[in-house]
Amino acid sequence: MSTPILLGIGAAGIALLLLLIIRWQVHAFVAMMLVSLLVALSVGMPIGDIIGTLIAGMGGTLGSVAILVALGAMLGRMIEVSGGAANLAGRFTQILGPTRVPAALTAAALVLAIPVFFDVGFIILVPIVYGFCKAAKVDPVKFGLPVAGIMLAVHVVVPPHPGIVGGSAVLSADVGWVTIIGLLVCLPLGVLSQYVSKWLNRRRYEMLPTTAEQFANFGGEGEPGAAKLHAPGVGVVLTLILVPLALIMIGTTGATLLPKGDALRNVLAFIGSPIFALMVAIGLSFWLIARRLGWSMAHTNQVMESSLPPAATVILVTGAGGVFAKVLTASGIGAALSSSIAAAHLPLILAGFVISLVLRAAQGSATVAILTTCGLLAEAITGGGYSPLQVALLTVAIGFGGLGLSHVNDSGFWIVTRYLGLSVADGLRSWTVLTTVLGLAGFLITCGLWAVLA
Repeated sequence: MSTPILLGIGAAGIALLLLLIIRWQVHAFVAMMLVSLLVALSVGMPIGDIIGTLIAGMGGTLGSVAILVALGAMLGRMIEVSGGAANLAGRFTQILGPTRVPAALTAAALVLAIPVFFDVGFIILVPIVYGFCKAAKVDPVKFGLPVAGIMLAVHVVVPPHPGIVGGSAVLSADVGWVTIIGLLVCLPLGVLSQYVSKWLNRRRYEMLPTTAEQFANFGGEGEPGAAKLHAPGVGVVLTLILVPLALIMIGTTGATLLPKGDALRNVLAFIGSPIFALMVAIGLSFWLIARRLGWSMAHTNQVMESSLPPAATVILVTGAGGVFAKVLTASGIGAALSSSIAAAHLPLILAGFVISLVLRAAQGSATVAILTTCGLLAEAITGGGYSPLQVALLTVAIGFGGLGLSHVNDSGFWIVTRYLGLSVADGLRSWTVLTTVLGLAGFLITCGLWAVLA
C-alpha cells in the first residue's frame, strides 16, 4: 500500500481507539485488542499471520513488563500497609522544618512515587497532607497540589511504572538509562512543582462541600507524627527504594564503561537488571518489614497478593498496547510514518512528545498515550541508528508527553480534585495547568540533555 493509505489507516485506527475509550466507555484492553485486529485486516495482512502477530505483540511486551509491574506493586504495597509512607513524610518534614512543609511533602512524594502507582501513592499521602494543612490552617490544595504534580511526573518517566516500562520494551530502550534520566529530570521538576503550585494558589479555591466536611472532621490519624510507632523508619523505606535503583545504575554504568564480552560486564548486567534489582528489594522487605513487625508468612503473602488485582489490569492494558505497537510495525504503518517525519524534517524527539501529548489529551490515559506513541515511532527509532542513551532520551520525551493536559477524561484528575476539594473548573485552572507546565518543562530539560549528551 502507498504511504498516504497506510497513514490514513493508522489515523483511522487511533481515531476509532479514542472513540471506543472516550465515547463508548469500552475498557482500554478490549479497545486496543479490537483496533489492532481491525488495523491488521485493513492493511491486508495475511489472515494466517494476524493472530500470531497479536500473540507476539502481547508476549514480547509482557515478557518484561508483567514481572516489573507485579514486583513493583508488591514492594509498594509492603511500604504502604506497614505505615512506612507516613513515617517517610513525617521525617522529611521534621528534617526540613515546619516552615518548609510543602517542600518536605513534595520531596517525600518524589521518593515514594518510585515504587508506588500514582493514584495509590497520592491516596496514601492524603491523610498526611490533611494533617499538616490542619496544623497550618490552610486548605488541602496548598500542600497537596505540588505533591500530586511530582508524583505524576515520576509515574510517567520512571520504571517500574507501566507506561514507561512498556514504552521501553517497544523501543528496546535500556531501562537503566531511562531510570537515570527520568530521575535526573524529575529532581528539578520537584522544585518547579513547588513554585508553579504556589503561583496557582494565589487565588482562593472554594472547597467542595463534601471535601470541606471530610477535612473539618479529620482526626488525629493524619496529624504530624501520628504514624504508627511500630512502622518502619525512614531509613528502611529509603533502603527498599534506593537499593534497587543503585543496582540498576551499577548495571548501566558497567554496560557503558566495559567492553562487550567482558566477564565483569556480564555480572554487573545481571546484578543491574531491573527484575533482579526488584527481587532483591522484595527479599529485603521480608527482612526489614515483615520480620521486624512480626508478620506471619500468611499475612505477608496476603499483603503482597492484595497488590496483584489492581496490577493485573495495568499489565493487561500495557500488553494490549504492545499488541497495537506490533501491528503498527508489522503492517508498515510505522515505516510510513517514519518516512513522513523524515520528509517533513520534524525532529523525532519533538514528534514523540507532541503525539503523546495529543493522545493523552484525547483519551486520558498516560499509559495508553505513551505505548501508542512508542508503537507509532518504533520503526523510526529502532531503525534510526540511535545510541542506547539517545533511545532512552527519546523514550523519556514521549513519557513527558503523557504527563501534560490531565483533564476530565483522566481518572487521576478526579482523584486529585476530589481529595483536594476542587471543582471541575478549578481543577482545570490548577491541576491541568500544573501537569502541562511540568510536562513541557520535563520535555525541554530532556531536549537539553539530548543537546549536551547525545
